[in-house]
Amino acid sequence: MEARKRNMYLLMILLVFAWGLEYIFAKQALAVMEPLSLVFFKYMIGLVVALVIKLKAEGKSLMQKRDIPLFLFCAIFGEIGYFYFEYTAMGYLPVSLVTIVLAFVPALSILIDKAVFKKKITKKITIAIFVSILGIALVIGVDYDMLFRGRIIGYLLAFGAVITWNLYNFLTASLHDRYETATLTLNQMICTVLLVWPYALSHLPDRQAVTMGVAGGILYLGIFSTGIGFIIFVRSLYILGPAVTAIFSNFLPVTTTFFGWLILRETILPVQMLGGAIVIAAGYFVIKEKGRLEESSHDGTD
Repeated sequence: MEARKRNMYLLMILLVFAWGLEYIFAKQALAVMEPLSLVFFKYMIGLVVALVIKLKAEGKSLMQKRDIPLFLFCAIFGEIGYFYFEYTAMGYLPVSLVTIVLAFVPALSILIDKAVFKKKITKKITIAIFVSILGIALVIGVDYDMLFRGRIIGYLLAFGAVITWNLYNFLTASLHDRYETATLTLNQMICTVLLVWPYALSHLPDRQAVTMGVAGGILYLGIFSTGIGFIIFVRSLYILGPAVTAIFSNFLPVTTTFFGWLILRETILPVQMLGGAIVIAAGYFVIKEKGRLEESSHDGTD
């Protein structure tokens, strides 16, 4: 068991780097195609990988008719809405700043839990959320001179991604009890492809603009980020648990900032790095504390 966990930790570390590199390939592809077109090609490739996994592990069953509207909403918010906001934000902001804003997802999730579902939160979590907000304010505040040159649109789009991802998480949670993981994900991918293909095929990029580098990047997004990345992520949920797995995801701004600097030559201010570190640290604490509370709740009901 310990050896299996150690291997899973290593795979998740590699996945965080792989997902950090995803933002670089996505930004390069977005220079020649629209966000929804990229979503289509990425998910078409990922769908093939997910289909192979699903048929091998979970058989041929797909979705029940009663759940089709819910799967469509999951696709609209989680895949289409989230990536539209995220990819469009990349046109206004360095990829590192986009991922720093996205690191606010855990904090907003807790706030929605409290406001909508009336779940109690500890004082420690409340403080961590407040600190996370201060970190975001620090990142945006020092960007004051650039806000009115277009960056404010980028920040608003990034916050749109945070909101849509949380909506997706709450919608998906209602399906977990009825579907195995590969089946659930494949259903969402199918709905995503069906919803975006008419737009994507009518807004195809100029073939001459799609270089070998861009095409290779899209293959990377579909195979490694969406396909193999999905396998590692799901396996981590099983071996390490959702709280630990979410902690790894929260460190994406670190790898994205590194690759953005190394490949795209993007830079952010030292104060923004500090703000990002605060957001990441606060998000780490929120995820860890939430996981502890959920474990205590389960232990209490056993």
